[in-house]
Amino acid sequence: MSNRLVPVAVAVLCVGAFAALTGCAGDQPTAPVVNGDPGRGRERIIHYGCTSCHAVPGVPSVSRGVGPDLDDFAERLYIAGQVPNRPEELVGWLQHPQAVEPGTLMPDLGVTEQDARDMAAYLYGR
Repeated sequence: MSNRLVPVAVAVLCVGAFAALTGCAGDQPTAPVVNGDPGRGRERIIHYGCTSCHAVPGVPSVSRGVGPDLDDFAERLYIAGQVPNRPEELVGWLQHPQAVEPGTLMPDLGVTEQDARDMAAYLYGR
């Protein structure tokens, strides 16, 4: 390796090590949603009318374009572009989106904690 490439290689290794140690690369959920039932989550997604605004994989959608498609949800780094994408954060978002991001277009639908856990389990499993 030439002497000019050594600093570049060291910088790349440092960035990789920093990401691994700080969890930067691990913002996606690494564990399932505690007490979440994905089968029930699909039913709850239909019950709360989520597909009025979102395309949800495996659930017939009424409309597209108001809210983002929720395909590959587990691969996203953030929820609503604001909150780290982790199971407990999603449960809170589903229950009280206006408290998490005041003024968001996502309405507070009165989602119970159990329903939010089930819906989150479904989204992370898709």
